[in-house]
Amino acid sequence: MLRVAAYNIRSLRDDRHALVRVVRAIRPDVLCLQEAPRGPAWRRRREALAHDAGMTVAAGGRVGGVSVLAGPDVRVVRGQGDRLRWIPGLEWRALALAVVEKQGARFAVGSAHLDLVPRARLRHAAQIVEILDDAARTSGARAVLAVDVNERPGQPVWTYLADRYADAHTRSPRGEGRTFPARNPTMRIDAIFVDPGLAVLACGGAEAARQDLCDASDHLPVVADIAPA
Repeated sequence: MLRVAAYNIRSLRDDRHALVRVVRAIRPDVLCLQEAPRGPAWRRRREALAHDAGMTVAAGGRVGGVSVLAGPDVRVVRGQGDRLRWIPGLEWRALALAVVEKQGARFAVGSAHLDLVPRARLRHAAQIVEILDDAARTSGARAVLAVDVNERPGQPVWTYLADRYADAHTRSPRGEGRTFPARNPTMRIDAIFVDPGLAVLACGGAEAARQDLCDASDHLPVVADIAPA
């Protein structure tokens, strides 16, 4: 089994100690971050967060603010950061991607943060699928995408991703799945999508202290336990 978590951490602008406690409570094998640090000393801050959470940095750069962290029980086969097509006037987005192995099974895990502008979301989602599927194919891995979609289920990009992959929460839901805003979640805008050939054992919110979840970020994490079918 591989435990994957998706977490928008709002550039560490909230309670960092609460964030570390949440991550340690989740115990992910792979942690996909959105809004990871991008400002001064971004690399040091990201590595310090990984260290304090008992993980290491597996993939991702400064552009796009996305990263993949790996826990001690997985082997990182390769990591990369891919800049997505720049759309004039909008933020430059990226995909952080790590191929990891656990108990003989390989997974190509991507972390992405889609734009607030609908046309940009759809364009970038198509590019992300192309990159992720290529990495999975060339590595003999199954694809997993952890993403802040910035829209709700049933809207165009969510539907596009759910047609290509499986929305893990619909496979084996744990709780309602709402992720934003953290203090009173009313929207499900963060998700984990998986290769249809993977089994989803459970997918939902984090089993962590409620106050820590409120203090750590303005988003709640999504946690999925997956395995080869």
